[in-house]
Amino acid sequence: MIEILTPDELRRARDTGTLVARILQTLKERAAVGTSLLDIDRWARELIVAAGAESCYVDYAPSFGRGPFGHYICTSVNDAVLHGMPHAYDLADGDLLTLDLAVRLDGIAADAAISFVVGDAIDEQSAALIDATERALAAAIAVAGPGARIGDLSHAIGSVLGAAGYPVNTEFGGHGIGSTMHQDPHVSNTGRPGRGYRLRPGLLLALEPWAMIDTDELVTDADGWTLRSATGCRTAHSEHTIAITEDGAEVLTRLRD
Repeated sequence: MIEILTPDELRRARDTGTLVARILQTLKERAAVGTSLLDIDRWARELIVAAGAESCYVDYAPSFGRGPFGHYICTSVNDAVLHGMPHAYDLADGDLLTLDLAVRLDGIAADAAISFVVGDAIDEQSAALIDATERALAAAIAVAGPGARIGDLSHAIGSVLGAAGYPVNTEFGGHGIGSTMHQDPHVSNTGRPGRGYRLRPGLLLALEPWAMIDTDELVTDADGWTLRSATGCRTAHSEHTIAITEDGAEVLTRLRD
């Protein structure tokens, strides 16, 4: 299903996106050395409930997971890159943490992810990896707009990641979003320009470049959810929900003045 939002739905989407951005920023500020991943999950739940929103994750049970997920946020550490299930782990200085959050507010969902290093031990390799995913996301947003095709966005992402020397996995990528979290069209993290669905005003997309330093192969934890790099290398993931407008693309999951 591909949804095209009405102007009123787009207004609501902006509110949801702002909420997601604020929660992620709050959790990043609280995520210090010694913080438990379970504390982060608890804080996410409290912030979602206080805003009158609902989690897109807690009851989520797709075919690729051992559902329902049962938590309010994905917390992926170091070699974990996607769908990291919160568990009793205390963050250490230098851990690379990804927080991935999706909520629904007033009937419209938004989805975003941030990666950052906890504490003061920020190594160059981790910083470069995070930077590459952020630049890939910016490149995709820059080419998004009415008349562009999904392949244009995929090509922009893959070009940045490839130029930085990172292999690209195509099993998981971005997606349409609206009244539900995961919709068509799928947005691969690499592709050919000029191919795929033509973007229209009112379309919402969650774009999510993610990368692993030296492999494109994933392995799944015993929890049935957490995906890790097959070699144990570090990983990073950056995501925004955007709205296609008459003039280009609007980033919804960015903090607003």
